[in-house]
Amino acid sequence: MSEASGHQGFVIAVGGLRAEARIAARSAGVRTVAGGGGARRLGGLIQEQIARGGRAIISFGIAAGLAPGLDAGTCVVASEVVSESDRTRYAVTRRWTAALRSQLAKAEYAPIAGVARALVEPAEKLALHGRTQAVAADMESHIAAELAARHNLPFAVLRVIADPVERPLPPAALVGLRQDGEIDVGAVLASLARNPTQLRGLMGLAFDTRRAFAALLRCSDLLGPRLGLGDLG
Repeated sequence: MSEASGHQGFVIAVGGLRAEARIAARSAGVRTVAGGGGARRLGGLIQEQIARGGRAIISFGIAAGLAPGLDAGTCVVASEVVSESDRTRYAVTRRWTAALRSQLAKAEYAPIAGVARALVEPAEKLALHGRTQAVAADMESHIAAELAARHNLPFAVLRVIADPVERPLPPAALVGLRQDGEIDVGAVLASLARNPTQLRGLMGLAFDTRRAFAALLRCSDLLGPRLGLGDLG
């Protein structure tokens, strides 16, 4: 958790990975939470930061691609968030979202889906796109959106595609996330030892993920303090 802001109010940047949190924490006026794939834990962390003075929430990090034609490194600013589980649609804050689009002129502007588990196969990614029209999916946006709505806080989403729709996730990618949001290198290596044939797919995913993080870093630097929100008032 970043101590990036000592001000009375700050933006809460919500992601699953500590690597995402470290990028978001570069911006002044931002504190971060990394859920590590656990929905209940993530919700508790967000609630803690709201209690400490968080006055806006942004879902920030990498995502799975759902729509054809969107390569790794494509930035997506959400037009809304769709929960896969119950089809609830959450609005984003217009002013903040407009600021993101202005600063990130090449970003896609489309719905983003919130999912309960990683999407492994291209077919299930395409199916989710067909049901929701979302172009990207992650495991945190719907949780952040629900809490922002509950507490009447400004809300926005910036995600960067790490695994395009055509890329399946190898088994090692599914065991490599610790509860604190760090990568469990030992678990990844153990999975590789059990199934060496996934090495090629894992290397391809690693290359795409590096592109995504490089793009996320560029976006963060362009947005500046409070990740583009401006004055918290």
